Amino acid sequence: MHFIRLCNINFKYNYTPFLFIILPGSSTFMDLESISQAFKTTINQKVVEHYFIQNIKGTKVGICNYGARITHFIILDSEYQAIDIVLGFNDIESYVNANEHYHGATVGPFANRIAYSKFKLGEKEFELNSNDGLNTLHSSTAGFHNKVWKVINISTNEICLQIAHKNLSGGFPGNIVCSITFTLTDDDELVMKYHAKSNQNTVINLTNHAYFNLNGEGNSDVLAHVVKINANSFVEINQKSIPTGKLKKVDLTPFDFRAFKSIGNDIEVDDEQLKNGNGYDHSFELNETNNQLNFAAAAIGDKSKIKLEVYTTEPAMQFYTGNFLNGKDKGKSSNFYGRRTAFCFETQHHPDSPNQPQFPSTFLAKGQEFISTSIYKVSII
Repeated sequence: MHFIRLCNINFKYNYTPFLFIILPGSSTFMDLESISQAFKTTINQKVVEHYFIQNIKGTKVGICNYGARITHFIILDSEYQAIDIVLGFNDIESYVNANEHYHGATVGPFANRIAYSKFKLGEKEFELNSNDGLNTLHSSTAGFHNKVWKVINISTNEICLQIAHKNLSGGFPGNIVCSITFTLTDDDELVMKYHAKSNQNTVINLTNHAYFNLNGEGNSDVLAHVVKINANSFVEINQKSIPTGKLKKVDLTPFDFRAFKSIGNDIEVDDEQLKNGNGYDHSFELNETNNQLNFAAAAIGDKSKIKLEVYTTEPAMQFYTGNFLNGKDKGKSSNFYGRRTAFCFETQHHPDSPNQPQFPSTFLAKGQEFISTSIYKVSII
């Protein structure tokens, strides 16, 4: 846990309580303005910026326009102790050089995997950059996660960012303009509204890739966290984590999270799907979405009792248990992020959807608007 002190200071945009974080094992204070200053640089001649948005409860979320990523998610408990529940870093250099590229990032233009790095629109085939064996993961080098987004507007509790994707960058067709607006409500909901439009037919699949540890980032593994997922079925994958095209019922499998159970309860059982994903790294088909905002999942930290709920208009959610975190990244509290020290709830469409016509479509027609909303809601139980 990070301990805090509050004092008054004049922020750039609003008069607000100012948060000092006392880093574990250190007698030094790190204030949020200093953190934001540690992100100031240029990448590919574009200015990197970092801001904290906040609400009246004292919850603060750090947003960096490098990857439109969530860098911090700081919750205050009843004793004014601060817990930062997302993995990440306090400076831009650490993100650029991280072993794990996707900490907190907005992922696009196509999140997750595309088999053999190609897909067809009509009779035309598009070949993509590969970065996952023969496959494309999170759009490879063309991905939004390593691009500097434009800050459109910023206020006390909201920030809007925009990115322009050039036609055939990474192989994806269309000049695509994408935006995301992060809004932190006074009910401790981080609302993420996505919008995209293309001047050509294309495919689109956007998500956020925050790594959560509800006991506090760097605080051991998440195997004792309990999780609930509103899904009766999940996507079967092969040994390369590519969908076979089949949906499997969760009944009588380790993938049944319809009632709360710990992540570690079944993760080591002898199951082919768990072996293929090296743990949970699967897309769950959510119940009763119909493009409406519905409950997708929840998790509770076993030590902190912080509860995270997810709501989305998306038809699916990738549940990933940090199976490939390898201990090489040193995080905000000076702890190394090892295997299964976090989980991800990535609301999206199914992986490889352009090659799987039976899945909900990711096709975006020329001039059509893509609109999607997902929410991370936190509370202390």
